[in-house]
Amino acid sequence: MKAQASPEDAAPAPGRRRDVSSPWSSEEGRAFLQERVARYSLLCFVITAIFFVAGWAVAVLWTPDLLQNRLPASFLLHLGSAAALLAMWLATRGGPLPAGVLLLVEGGGLVIASWAMTGNAFTIPVILRPDLVAIVSLFGLLLYRAAVVPSDARRTAWIGVLACLPVPFLTDVVYTRRHLSGTPPAVAYTVYETLFSALVIVLSAKISSVIYGLRQTISEARRLGPYTLESKIGEGGMGAVYRARHALLRRPTAVKILPPERAGEMDLARFEREVQMTSLLTSPHTVAIYDFGRTPDGLFYYAMEYLDGIDLQELVSRDGPMPPARVVHVLRQVCEALGEAHRVGLIHRDIKPANILLCERGGRSDVAKVVDFGLVKDLATAAGPGATREDIVLGTPHYLSPEALRSPDRIDARSDIYALGATAYYLLTGTPVFDGPLPQIFADHLGKTPEPPSRRSGRTVPPDLEAVVLGALAKDPNDRPESVEDLGRALAACSVPSWTDADAGVWWRTRGARLRAIRSGAVPTESSTSERTVEVAQRV
Repeated sequence: MKAQASPEDAAPAPGRRRDVSSPWSSEEGRAFLQERVARYSLLCFVITAIFFVAGWAVAVLWTPDLLQNRLPASFLLHLGSAAALLAMWLATRGGPLPAGVLLLVEGGGLVIASWAMTGNAFTIPVILRPDLVAIVSLFGLLLYRAAVVPSDARRTAWIGVLACLPVPFLTDVVYTRRHLSGTPPAVAYTVYETLFSALVIVLSAKISSVIYGLRQTISEARRLGPYTLESKIGEGGMGAVYRARHALLRRPTAVKILPPERAGEMDLARFEREVQMTSLLTSPHTVAIYDFGRTPDGLFYYAMEYLDGIDLQELVSRDGPMPPARVVHVLRQVCEALGEAHRVGLIHRDIKPANILLCERGGRSDVAKVVDFGLVKDLATAAGPGATREDIVLGTPHYLSPEALRSPDRIDARSDIYALGATAYYLLTGTPVFDGPLPQIFADHLGKTPEPPSRRSGRTVPPDLEAVVLGALAKDPNDRPESVEDLGRALAACSVPSWTDADAGVWWRTRGARLRAIRSGAVPTESSTSERTVEVAQRV
């Protein structure tokens, strides 16, 4: 499958200028800008307030009657500078601001604070060089802004020009009126401070240009065709998964990338087969594939629907075993997804709780989605690119069927049924069917009878449901249900209460919301080596 051309690769129409993204053109950039403006204005306010308190404490101690008659202009100007910075912080520390309002607050507040600060500097005695005090203050204010607040060089330069505008005029006024004998004429001071102001503007614009350029470079590095990566949300045996956004569409997308260290011929073929096979499936309980591509530097990726849900591994590990009614509800959906795959000759080979997500879709709660078809086997293809070697055991140790260990080249759909039985066991008990070192797990899959879920968990499990789960875990494939459709019908016939949409809605509003809050901002990681998909060379 060939990569589709991205909007960025297309030539702009005649007479139409190519759109260049600004740091605040996306919601992510706008939020980042607001956070940086809030941080910048808070620190500047704190520093200005410290100088205000210290300066006026010294002044009052030196001249006790300073404030008896009326407030000096210097007091009001210094206070005005601090107030402008405080207003910037208060405006940006709350809810999201529209980009236009945010830019106005940031630019306008900074210019007002700069003018007040410059005016305050020129209230000090001329012998203390108020012009240099003003320039030093602007150096700190503008250079720190260039380093912290995302901005292109042009905007930074314009803000610098407006902020420094009073300096030459006030310098001329002060040194014309207070000219000291034996000193250069006022015009010399004015030219001198004009050059210093220009230096401040040029340096701040250059800093913004460098940092803005680095940010754009990073953004380009995170772009795959029309998709821009935002955050890592998971990682598996065949690659890492990122939340991404499309250049034109507004819906969130998940992008899976084959890491460079796995870009060998077999891995590339298997990765491409995963996309091709999964894209054939249309069940609402199978993750949907949107796109597939390859970057100019050889990085493979595919885009799929973004599922803002919780995988069953995480759900049970954090929330404990699931009620039997909910287990049946979830497994019947998984059976539907696997049924379609099996009918077109595909075996998943890595069914496990971590590859089944529960999410809210189309106004419904507890919608199951089967993901990660990276180890899928096409029964109609005996060999060819991407086909796995016959002496390789593929899968996750806790969920491998006995035949996958004995004869991995001869497995069929009943191997997925065994893995689904092991998944059901985990959902009911909170523990895998067999645990321990890898050799022990493999030996138990081959010869040990599973302990009944009710005995393992000490919880009540309906006998008919327990029988269905243990039947799916039969060592001999012929003793298991013949198909996932049969397994689904057996689950539907179990004497468990119905798990309704209302039940699911209550869980998602309470326990689900709590679990999402706990993991907010975290990258899911696999808890142990035994839960990872592994490849083991079988000795024959």
